[in-house]
Amino acid sequence: MTHEPDTLADEGLPLDLTKGRILLIACGALAREILALNKANGWDHLHLHCLPANLHHYPDKIVPAVEKMVAERRNDFDDIFVVYADCGTGGLLEAACDRLGVKMIAGPHCYSFFEGNDAFADLGEMTAFYLTDFSVRQFNAFIVKPLGLDRHPDLRDMYFGNYEKVVYQAQLDDPELTAKAQECADILGLPLERRFTGYGDLATTLATLPH
Repeated sequence: MTHEPDTLADEGLPLDLTKGRILLIACGALAREILALNKANGWDHLHLHCLPANLHHYPDKIVPAVEKMVAERRNDFDDIFVVYADCGTGGLLEAACDRLGVKMIAGPHCYSFFEGNDAFADLGEMTAFYLTDFSVRQFNAFIVKPLGLDRHPDLRDMYFGNYEKVVYQAQLDDPELTAKAQECADILGLPLERRFTGYGDLATTLATLPH
């Protein structure tokens, strides 16, 4: 599992289709983090397949994509674990996982499980716009271009006028990513708050999967 995704397209590629004990069906935005955890912990029983990260723009497509992958790969693995939180599906992904007999990571979205679901629930940050290492790296491709801000910068205040800050949840303690996060906040016209969350509940949840 040595593939290191460098582009938005790469983060949606199947990263490992080798037969093994547990297949992780994950959002492409989590590819680097899962690969890093697998490598650091020697979790060679976990095999990763990432669906395209841009499904976040179309949450109604997440459930069918997960269902399709479970159906195609179920017989190749001892178990399947879905590394998506609810991610805007309104509970439909959890219902689908229950119906399919597979488990999924808890939480409303990755910002919550990176912070730690319990801690995030206590924050009540309704006016914060969140960035992770992935969205900092892919800010132009994942946020600026889809929202048309590159062509119509005047739309910025329409989209972000009610936000009070950008919260950068840093998975890596990387000065270059921190500087890039500041550039992202500047583009949005908002102050930056950086929090080093590490991998949060993503790490602790994957650690509980059976070896």
